[in-house]
Amino acid sequence: MAMIDALLTELEQESHATRRVLERVPQAHLGWKPHAKSMSLGQLALHVATVPGNVAELASKDTIPEPPVFVQQEATAAELVPALTASVAKARHHLGGFDDAAMGATWRLMSGGREVMAMPRVAFARAIMLNHWYHHRGQLMVYLRLLDVPVPSVYGPSADENPFAAIPAGGAR
Repeated sequence: MAMIDALLTELEQESHATRRVLERVPQAHLGWKPHAKSMSLGQLALHVATVPGNVAELASKDTIPEPPVFVQQEATAAELVPALTASVAKARHHLGGFDDAAMGATWRLMSGGREVMAMPRVAFARAIMLNHWYHHRGQLMVYLRLLDVPVPSVYGPSADENPFAAIPAGGAR
């Protein structure tokens, strides 16, 4: 399996768990922050929805001349899942055609003419498109817990959901 195929397969699998988390974001609390220095729930949720596509777009270039400036907007709760769907499609578009040689090529971030980051494209995609995404998805789940919103199962049972629980005889879950 090519490097990109493995990354895109993981992206697709993880997008299902991310969708379940985004579906729980309550419209009424989008402006809520756990701390003054934190992003609001709406900002964080939109960030989680859009990370894969935005990072894949950066990863598709060999060199980024200056660090991007991110100003995280808010979206309505109804816009979050469509934003995630578009973001995953954008990631597939930008990276789907890369072969192992392109994924192993050095990706660079510059600032003021100096190199501030250089690594194989696959390492950048793994660290920022995926690991960074998971980090913020976990952060979003903590926000949901603090707001007493039931937290969905991601890799196993949460305090609110257990996908491994037996289905009662004669009934559905």
